[in-house]
Amino acid sequence: METTADKIRALVFSIGLHLLCVLIMVGGVWWTRTAAPEPAAGPIIDAVLVDMTGVTWAPQPMPEQPAPAARGAAPRRRSPEPEPPAAPPPQPEPEPRPQEAQEQPQPEPQQPPPLPDTREQERIQQQQAAEAEAQRVREQEERRRQEQIDLTERQRQQEEAERRERLAREQREIEQRLADVRRQREAAERQTQMETERLQQIADRERPAATPTPQPQQGTQRAGEGGTDESLQAAYRVAIQQAVQRHWRRPETIPPGTVCTLDIRQIPGGEVISVEVGRDCPFDAIGRRSVENAVLQAQPLPYTGFESVFSPRLNFRFRAPEQ
Repeated sequence: METTADKIRALVFSIGLHLLCVLIMVGGVWWTRTAAPEPAAGPIIDAVLVDMTGVTWAPQPMPEQPAPAARGAAPRRRSPEPEPPAAPPPQPEPEPRPQEAQEQPQPEPQQPPPLPDTREQERIQQQQAAEAEAQRVREQEERRRQEQIDLTERQRQQEEAERRERLAREQREIEQRLADVRRQREAAERQTQMETERLQQIADRERPAATPTPQPQQGTQRAGEGGTDESLQAAYRVAIQQAVQRHWRRPETIPPGTVCTLDIRQIPGGEVISVEVGRDCPFDAIGRRSVENAVLQAQPLPYTGFESVFSPRLNFRFRAPEQ
């Protein structure tokens, strides 16, 4: 992938190559330009050209020979005759004055081509550098933003995992406490049963044989035979209300005095099998979970002394305390 730095290097290389070509062309023009001829230095001579072929030169007169002095005289050696002086070379006629050579027009020096504007190149380079820097800053900011998003997501996942682990731990603790409560209740029930049987045996041994067994009053029937005792039923519900209330902390969203219907399933002894909040309960989700946990923690529900009014399925109206 071609980066911005590669584009800048390519642009600088192209500009340098064009500058080198321009310099070579300018040097070639200056090198091959012919210089204008310069006139010879010195005065100008006017001369006329003459044809020397028709000119005849006159002979030079011979010098006279001296007469001999006498015949008998011994002949004297004749001295060589002097050669006639050489004729001077003809003087060349002055050449006609040549017309002044017309001065050749000097070729105007070619102006070198204008160099490229370096300021524009610098501006372009600065702009490209600024764009590259802005792109780098944007990429860095995008990486930092993505890292922050990843960090936030990791923190959220970690917090969610910790929250699930905390809820699971609390649930295990609640189940452990409930199991402990069941074991304690079963042990207490066994102990109570054993103590009741022991007391019953003692009472049977000490009761006189002739003592009549008290009979129930007219109009009152035992539980299990169709009879009811409204005061005992009311006391039973009050006992359950107090037992649940001791294990319940009213949320701020639940107004005091608010009534919530509970459907409680239990077995003899007060052990709760299940508890459900009625549809008409005005409690919110937090309040409903809190009252359900309070019922489970309050078990075993009151049972001893209320066997006659015990019901395996109890439709109970729980009222939020005033304080």
